Amino acid sequence: MIWGSFIAALRQMGDPRFVRVMIWGILLSVALLVAVYAGFLMLVQAATPDSLTIPLVGPVSGLHTLLSWASALFMVALSVFLMVPVAAAFSGLFLEDVAQAVEDRHYRHLPPVPRQSFGDAAISAANFLALVVAVNLGALALVPFAGPLVFPLFWATNGFLLGREYFTMAATRHLGRDGARALRRRHPVRVWTAGLLMTLPLSVPLINLVIPVLGAATFTHLVHRLRAQEG
Repeated sequence: MIWGSFIAALRQMGDPRFVRVMIWGILLSVALLVAVYAGFLMLVQAATPDSLTIPLVGPVSGLHTLLSWASALFMVALSVFLMVPVAAAFSGLFLEDVAQAVEDRHYRHLPPVPRQSFGDAAISAANFLALVVAVNLGALALVPFAGPLVFPLFWATNGFLLGREYFTMAATRHLGRDGARALRRRHPVRVWTAGLLMTLPLSVPLINLVIPVLGAATFTHLVHRLRAQEG
């Protein structure tokens, strides 16, 4: 069921609405990476007024360092860790657009769903983003003790968080918040596995830029297939 949902989502990636959302997602991702990297360079420059050499990046002596090829590669590497928060922010802002595109093509029998206001979507996204950042900072504190288990811990934790949130938001469109929670609690392993399926490629630079759209579509399919299975 999970794999079938993923394949159905993958086949719709050329949908114009998917493409539009992907463009916004890529712009959001790049903007976040540049902002974080610029802040990092400013902190380094403030702490060390003289030029400092950073591996791969080279001498850091101002924000013009952002324009170097080495910096571009550094930001790509940084995306391995930042794309999970990006996916978290993406869930509240764009999931509804992706879900509607999926339902228009595959589930036309469903009744229309009132669209969530941008303000409510932004609040939901901000709350979930804060949760993801807090949990990952906690997991980061365990890195000295986790050793080689740090990446499995990162994937498992974020697979649970992203799966839980994406599934709940997709299901809430038709079942309401309480109904979505009840459905999720009846299928915890499938929800976590689907979240893990989305989290793993988020660690792959460049590929991770399209995963939030693919994940939102996959969870929309998963919700409707589980509902159909339960009758």
